[in-house]
Amino acid sequence: MSKKKKIIVLTSMVALLAVTAVFNFMFTTKSLGSTEMPVTANSYFAEMRAERVSARSENLTQLDTIINGTEVSATERSEALKLKMQLTEMTEQEMLLETLIKAYGFEDCVVTMGINSSNVNVMVKTTDLTQEDAILIYSIIEEEHISTFENVNIIPIS
Repeated sequence: MSKKKKIIVLTSMVALLAVTAVFNFMFTTKSLGSTEMPVTANSYFAEMRAERVSARSENLTQLDTIINGTEVSATERSEALKLKMQLTEMTEQEMLLETLIKAYGFEDCVVTMGINSSNVNVMVKTTDLTQEDAILIYSIIEEEHISTFENVNIIPIS
């Protein structure tokens, strides 16, 4: 695979992550039309997790192809391996945050993070997000040294 193709593949993977974040935002702020079936909170969280897993699996598969390629330079292999490690670390951090947030009493949540930014989006299942709830979520994220409160978006889903 040529260097140009590898750069295109890596760029498309990063773009796919950005598209996933945009869809995430759109799904949380989308108003329902009369012909659309309302999405329940339970199905929303399941769908978000499934989409995230699918996108990450595809990204990791593409990175593995680059890493295991025979016509790949050491620099390209190193960049692909670095990106793979970042994706793996990001996935682990998202899962950790979700577990911690649920441990503090929230019924369900999904956390998404950007690979090229320090933004953290937290969709939490709640009918009434209080200021204390938001402070609790901010403090969990900050205690784990993942991001600062300026870069955290908490989106209540009921």
